[in-house]
Amino acid sequence: MSRVLVLAGGLSYERDVSLRSGQRVIDALKAVGVDAEMRDADLHLLPVLREDPPDAVVIALHGGIGEDGSLRGVLDLCGVPYVGCDAPTARLAWDKPSAKAVLAEAGIPTPEWVALPHERFSELGAQAVLDRIVERLGLPLMVKPAQGGSGLGASVVRTPDSLPAAMVGCFAYDQTALVERYAAGVDVAVSVLDVGDGPTALPAVEIVPNSGVYDYAARYTAGVTTWHAPARLDRGVAAEVAEVALAAHKALGLRDLSRVDLIVGADGEITVLEVNVAPGMTETSLLPMAVQAAGLDFGQVLATLVQRAIAR
Repeated sequence: MSRVLVLAGGLSYERDVSLRSGQRVIDALKAVGVDAEMRDADLHLLPVLREDPPDAVVIALHGGIGEDGSLRGVLDLCGVPYVGCDAPTARLAWDKPSAKAVLAEAGIPTPEWVALPHERFSELGAQAVLDRIVERLGLPLMVKPAQGGSGLGASVVRTPDSLPAAMVGCFAYDQTALVERYAAGVDVAVSVLDVGDGPTALPAVEIVPNSGVYDYAARYTAGVTTWHAPARLDRGVAAEVAEVALAAHKALGLRDLSRVDLIVGADGEITVLEVNVAPGMTETSLLPMAVQAAGLDFGQVLATLVQRAIAR
């Protein structure tokens, strides 16, 4: 029986969500007989990895420490296997403008965008830059941190007057803002798993937030969002959504698991918004919903991913 260390917590804005994800992973692994314990990524972690290394690590950390590749690089230095993509790949996917550039190069549709570091934004004149953004990309717009998750710092801009406040709110979470053309339509997420036979797309989950925006509150507050798993899509559209998600997963060089966020437009056009290498595992998270919709056992899926990590 493998001994698994689940890393959760951290010091990011998403600490609480991470702890909930970690506990869900612990419960699922223990339910299928895996010896699992949870630990924070703090000063005590490296001594534990050196003196009593686990057979494998499951990263349930959200935000930079869990998704920017740095922790994965440390695990590589310690020779400890872990579930998920490697450090360089995580670093690429974590930076949304870089990941979008890879997707666009691969011919995968993603909204037109511009990335603006705070210092450039100030040096070039905020109002002049904002005017040019609206002129070039039009309205509405989506503003979000170039690096970050859980919808923190993200907002939809429908009028020119609301764009400055959206930028200020975004810069509170990251030094670079990603401003992209807003993609309207059905909001879906496709989780991709590889349990030994190559990457497979699970049933898409449709997201219907009461507010119309899938922000932090809509993701983690019970009763304010409705999810449909599987998504209410025509069979042909659902198949195409799965193909696009798989293409994004492969284009970024991911492994084991990922979650691809997409929009299905009224005309059937499918657009990739972003790709997450450390999907949430809470009771309102999308990957566990997709696993259940596929008729799979969440604990068994995690245990299989752990065994694959050990085998690597």
